[in-house]
Amino acid sequence: MASSSSKLTLKLLIDSKREKVLFAEASKAVIDFLFSLLCLPIGTVIRILNKNQMVGSLGNLYESVENLDETYMQPQLHKDLLLKPSASVSSQISGLLPSINDTSSNTSTNVFYRCPSHYAYVTCDNTTRCPHQCGNMNSVMQFVGEKVANVQNSADKSGFVKEVVTYMVMDDLVIQPMSSISSITLLNKFNVKEVGVLQEKVVELDMNKGVDLLKASMESKMVLTTVFLKKCT
Repeated sequence: MASSSSKLTLKLLIDSKREKVLFAEASKAVIDFLFSLLCLPIGTVIRILNKNQMVGSLGNLYESVENLDETYMQPQLHKDLLLKPSASVSSQISGLLPSINDTSSNTSTNVFYRCPSHYAYVTCDNTTRCPHQCGNMNSVMQFVGEKVANVQNSADKSGFVKEVVTYMVMDDLVIQPMSSISSITLLNKFNVKEVGVLQEKVVELDMNKGVDLLKASMESKMVLTTVFLKKCT
């Protein structure tokens, strides 16, 4: 997947007369990124987009949890379970969305923490307070199994889709393998009668556009047009 210093590209086919993206040619890496958005917990999406920019009321729900005193939470739970959930396939979005991992959390190296006095509780965040209110759970426990690491490494290498074909991404993020026949069929579907109005444009997909894509996908049926032809607000 793309590193923080790399950028992916898409080739857009644009109807210049209507100022609309008809579809884009995309590589496996782009498709893996788009599919990875489905793995993001809602709490993570709100943190990336900023709760004040969320459409609807989810931002208010998030802020309610932030403002709720810990004394109202179940004793074995921490608010970060809701506010800072971890994405199940975080490696697929590396470099295309801002990092939302806290430095206090060290799950990537399989380090966990327990209360010095109560061994029955474990956490991946050393700022979590023990349910018995005796202090932070900051005694290090080292995870020695291999299964979790192997599953994560497998996702890093393979992603979600195969690399044998180029993929077609519609303006509304419908995705399918690309072929000459499918391209012609789509031009008929879009009622394109003048080939001269069609323009090709290669665009970069970096972290800013990655965030814009995530935001537009929750607000619009014209995602590619919104992100690459219009100013994403």
